[in-house]
Amino acid sequence: MYLVGQALSEELSVDRPATLDHEMPYTSSSEVDLPWKTPDGPSHSARLVFTTRQRTVIVRNEFNRFAWKTALEKAGIPTTRENGFHMLRHHFASVLLEDGVSIKAVAEFLGHADPGFTLRTYTHLMPSSEDRMRAAIERAWSTRPAEGPSALDVP
Repeated sequence: MYLVGQALSEELSVDRPATLDHEMPYTSSSEVDLPWKTPDGPSHSARLVFTTRQRTVIVRNEFNRFAWKTALEKAGIPTTRENGFHMLRHHFASVLLEDGVSIKAVAEFLGHADPGFTLRTYTHLMPSSEDRMRAAIERAWSTRPAEGPSALDVP
């Protein structure tokens, strides 16, 4: 799968998760030619995560109507705007932030020209500074060798 955001200077390739092949076999990765960076940009080959059954580019409205809303209904989730397909974008950002990816990188992946916009939008999803501080200190202090000098050994 290729991530192509407005602010990306280069293509970023990500392997398609095998679980998608199991859960949505008809959407297996398909390679198509799309314009790069702008609608009239040079043609560029890209692998899509979601496609039509004919392995062509799927129009957002069709995906929402025939796949996304159907999946929500089967899962017993209301098909409201709050649960719309755009939530996958927010999920993507939250997974990256939870794993410690920088706000600057997340902004780039989402195609945001201003990382400040990304920070304002997703700051509530970031682990608290206190939690991150504790984790950083725990990692640093837990790597001290069991053998060797200690500060307690100093006269």
